[in-house]
Amino acid sequence: MFDNLLGNLKMQQEELQQKLADTFVEADAGDGAVTVKAGCDLHIENIKIDPAKLDINDLEQVEDLVLVAVNEALEEAKKKAAIETNKLLQGMMPPGMGDLGGMLGR
Repeated sequence: MFDNLLGNLKMQQEELQQKLADTFVEADAGDGAVTVKAGCDLHIENIKIDPAKLDINDLEQVEDLVLVAVNEALEEAKKKAAIETNKLLQGMMPPGMGDLGGMLGR
């Protein structure tokens, strides 16, 4: 019985990890001067810089905007990953315990 339960849990965890790797969020800084696309498994997929919206020769500005956009994208990815993880956990709970007695989502 427990082998089946643990096997199912492992399979659901693997499916969640794949879903997070295939789910993306974007964040920008400097009114779109820098845009970062991050996977919800917390990897950076892409960084775009629009030279028309910033002084590309001002390296400090470029670095600052990249840093802000990366951090914002990773924060959004973490939030989305938490939502997906909570969905998985709620689906595993017995009826009436879908939110662990109100502990999830706090």
